[in-house]
Amino acid sequence: MFSRILRHEWRLLSGDATLWLVTAVCAAAIGYGVWNGARWVRFQQQAIADASAEQAKRYDALQTQITALRQPGASVSPFADPRNPSSLGGRLGPKYATLPPAPLAALAIGQSDLLPYYFKVSTDARENIVSTTEIENPNRLLAGRFDLAFVIIFFLPLLILALTYNMVSAEQEQGTLALVLSQPVGTGTLVRGKVAVRATVLVGVLVVLAGAALLITGVNLTAAGAVPRLLMWIVAVTAYAAFWFGLAVCVSSLGQSSTANATILATTWLALVVVAPSLFNLIATSFYPVPSRVEMVQAVREASDEANKEGSKLLARYYEDHPELATGDAAQAMTDFNVVRVAVNDDVENRVRPVVQRYERQIAAQQQTLDRLRFFSPAILMQSALNDVAGSGVDRHRHFISQLDAFHAQWRAHFVPLIFAKARVTSLDTLPSFTFVEESTAVLWGRVGTGVMALLLPSLALAWFGFRRLRRYPVAG
Repeated sequence: MFSRILRHEWRLLSGDATLWLVTAVCAAAIGYGVWNGARWVRFQQQAIADASAEQAKRYDALQTQITALRQPGASVSPFADPRNPSSLGGRLGPKYATLPPAPLAALAIGQSDLLPYYFKVSTDARENIVSTTEIENPNRLLAGRFDLAFVIIFFLPLLILALTYNMVSAEQEQGTLALVLSQPVGTGTLVRGKVAVRATVLVGVLVVLAGAALLITGVNLTAAGAVPRLLMWIVAVTAYAAFWFGLAVCVSSLGQSSTANATILATTWLALVVVAPSLFNLIATSFYPVPSRVEMVQAVREASDEANKEGSKLLARYYEDHPELATGDAAQAMTDFNVVRVAVNDDVENRVRPVVQRYERQIAAQQQTLDRLRFFSPAILMQSALNDVAGSGVDRHRHFISQLDAFHAQWRAHFVPLIFAKARVTSLDTLPSFTFVEESTAVLWGRVGTGVMALLLPSLALAWFGFRRLRRYPVAG
């Protein structure tokens, strides 16, 4: 009997223009969302490629200059000498630390347009490195970017509710429910058949169209880590759809009219998808306000200015105490300056660290608050899961920043001893290089799995409640 219900529901759906309209809307929205995401990924890849090309060209020129300076009589200003470890590690030879887009980054732009994905690492203070990143267009950041995640989070529930709000009430209002139930079938079995057909069609169409759009836009699904991420995406989307189908079953079991069902479901969608995320964000920012980034940048500049003033005083005092060293030799003066510059960078970090730590503490507190509140909004849960799958969330970026800090420490550890030893750099081949190490799949599954379980549990509860009430569903309108 259940298979007969499935065939009957499929015939009804396929003959209804609503299904084809929904499919067309899905195709258009998914296509544009994936295309927009892929375009942003290409922009990131081009920016990283340009940075890599600039670095390679610069290093070729530096190596050529080092080779030329080996010739007798060759000279250059100490400030422009690539053999000088202070100049090379600071101004002339900094290297890029980049966060490449994840294999399926086109699925969700997430916060990748807010979080910097490349830094120019030198012997300068860490805060000077991370506070000089490129700023995106404020109007673009305010409006956000339309992507596939937006389609899933906002449009998918509406499509589900449009196909399910009257799946029982319409039968009751048309007087056909009593006729159907006169057969050896219960209301719960009837609704399960209706939901199964709608869920299979809608999720199936979504997955197929999204996969086709990824292939058309040139996303490499054979890249390392792409298949596990794609499986996570399918699981997350299925769990999100299950929540809204469970909600539809629950509301349908109340025995209200189709109009009342539509009103309840639309209000619930508005509360959970639009109002709740905005309210939770307001709560987080109100309890843990973040100091202005302008204030942090200004603090870095003021600390740098103060430290530079102190450094100049130290250098002047040193020459007063040792006048025999003040020979007017530019190379000697540059060497002394380089030693002081190391101390200046350390002093800048010490001065700015309290401001930066306060900024980071507030950001972390906001994120922890939202992490706790996200379980009350399926939209936030889904956004977090999609960002994790696409690699465009805060967790992957935090993983990148930890590697950036380690590389910065490695870079300084390489050059500082050379500066104090007043050594010369003869080759660029031994300089440290940055390579981003991706998170393990197990860690990623853990985060995505948490969100999926948080979606499935209320889905099951709603469905259980709905099917229990359907046993007492009024057959006559």
